Amino acid sequence: MEILSRVHARNLVEWAKSKPEVLVLSADLTSSSEADLFRDAYPNRFISLGIAEQNMLSFAGGLAREGFIPFIHTFAVFIYRRAYDQVAMSVAYPNLPVKMFGFLPGITTPGGATHQAIEDISVLRSLPNMTILECGDATEVESVLDVAYSTPGPVYVRMIRGEIPRLFEQSQPMRLGQARTLTTGSDLVVLSSGICTEEAMRAIQALQKRGVSIHHLHISTLKPFTDSAVLEAVAQARYGVITMENHSIIGGLGTILAEQMAENGITRKLV
Repeated sequence: MEILSRVHARNLVEWAKSKPEVLVLSADLTSSSEADLFRDAYPNRFISLGIAEQNMLSFAGGLAREGFIPFIHTFAVFIYRRAYDQVAMSVAYPNLPVKMFGFLPGITTPGGATHQAIEDISVLRSLPNMTILECGDATEVESVLDVAYSTPGPVYVRMIRGEIPRLFEQSQPMRLGQARTLTTGSDLVVLSSGICTEEAMRAIQALQKRGVSIHHLHISTLKPFTDSAVLEAVAQARYGVITMENHSIIGGLGTILAEQMAENGITRKLV
């Protein structure tokens, strides 16, 4: 498995070269959210707003109304928990193209409960017009910029940083609303997202050696959740479906799937 370092930091500089309307906003976590290389390359397109996330989100809404596309960079927990009212009123309801990159999603932080974004999917998917994406490897970190940029309205990205693996081929970038089929099988369906996909891949290899047939799908679009292939696989699973996510089981991937199963009358066991 290939391990790469600071993928987003390097990729963002090259990707944004021909996009002068893209501005990067930081709340005093510039290097921690891998925005430092962008700051150095395009100082006139970088705005540091200090430790004032509420102001940053309102500021981003104003920039979006003036034709810019702000790329918010900070820790995930400070986007939805610290500045929820501003996300709702200044970004989501007016349906503005503010792209929010939340780093350290879930429990992937040594910072304790104050830094653990374990209910961000639950909170933000309840807002109108919001698209929610989650990266699981280096290929998705590289390609999520195109998806977020081309998606109308606000987008929230659960981003990974530092040293990250490449699990998927570079020729197979993230696609909005499309799950990745990693293995096919008929006994169980496993849906995983974010860093849990790497863990699921290891577990599934062990189970397959014991004769368990598993259909494994990696989910990168959490809202909208419209890929018919997911429900088709779940409906055909002999024993049911397991979800794995770096988030509370309330309101995240598991809840999203449960809602879809209920609405479509799929009576399979869900864990």
